Amino acid sequence: MDSVPTIDLAPAQGDLTARRGVAAAIGNACTDIGFFTIANHGVPHQVISSFWQTTHAFFALPETEKLAAKTPYAGYPYGYQPFAKEALSLSLDNPAPPDLKESFSMGPLHRPEPLPDDPDAAFAYADTIWPVGHSEMPGIWAGYYRHMEALAERLMRLFALALDLEEDFFAPYIDRHVSAIRANHYPDQATSPQPGQLRAGAHSDYGSLTILRQDDAPGGLQVKTPDGIWRDVPHIPDSFVINIGDLMARWTNDRWVSTLHRVVNPPADAAGSARRLSAAFFHTPNWAAEISCIPSCLSPGATPKHHTVLSGPHLMEKYLKSVALDGQQVRRPTG
Repeated sequence: MDSVPTIDLAPAQGDLTARRGVAAAIGNACTDIGFFTIANHGVPHQVISSFWQTTHAFFALPETEKLAAKTPYAGYPYGYQPFAKEALSLSLDNPAPPDLKESFSMGPLHRPEPLPDDPDAAFAYADTIWPVGHSEMPGIWAGYYRHMEALAERLMRLFALALDLEEDFFAPYIDRHVSAIRANHYPDQATSPQPGQLRAGAHSDYGSLTILRQDDAPGGLQVKTPDGIWRDVPHIPDSFVINIGDLMARWTNDRWVSTLHRVVNPPADAAGSARRLSAAFFHTPNWAAEISCIPSCLSPGATPKHHTVLSGPHLMEKYLKSVALDGQQVRRPTG
């Protein structure tokens, strides 16, 4: 497969036979390229529109207002991250200049009491730092988050069917998921990038799956297909782009691929504004979920390709690498 397929989710509302048909298409996409686009996903247009407008408005604020919501130190996960303060390629230990973007992130809606028996769990449940004077933003983002987590749960049930498992196989692993929303804003480029500098460097995502909404703007998302060629992921109205992350690849013993992707710079001669916005819901299993090869992905007598990892610590270590620019010291939220 050398392009990203589009899969209609509407039949997945039907009987088991219909759900298995959709699951088979998803399984093929996850095996071949690790990316697919979904149509008829069921998320209300008004929910998406309100979230999109509010997020655009945030990034249009004066820098001083955005900085009031700035994360307090490198390694704090939720709030405003100023321009060029992260290099996603570092998560794969590949040095590169900082990514040409700014972002805002929000963490889980509910903080369990007590936290999991791990002091690092405070990382996943840190408070989101919201901009002052924009009281509508938390509620609108929370509404969008709830629809994203419901869609992710539906997709995980289809993933289970695609892997010859019971539909609710993943339920115990995601009932206290530590998922986050991140909106990335890629401004117009007034100066030329450094050599090797991109809007977002090549990386794979860290968790189980990602649900992405993207603008139709020059300088967009590319995926590295199995033939080794970087190919554009087209913008399709009223759709989401889905890709699997590292943890799902580990779960499937690499039957499904966590594919490298990046966001490229706009052409230097692009007409008009190349400002771009995207928003990703990074679905990540419960903090203490043990991720190891699932039975249906291991042949008799075979050995798993990966050792067992814990979901939350895996997420945290990948993120901390991405913000360790120029070897700067990063911290982990505690308490």
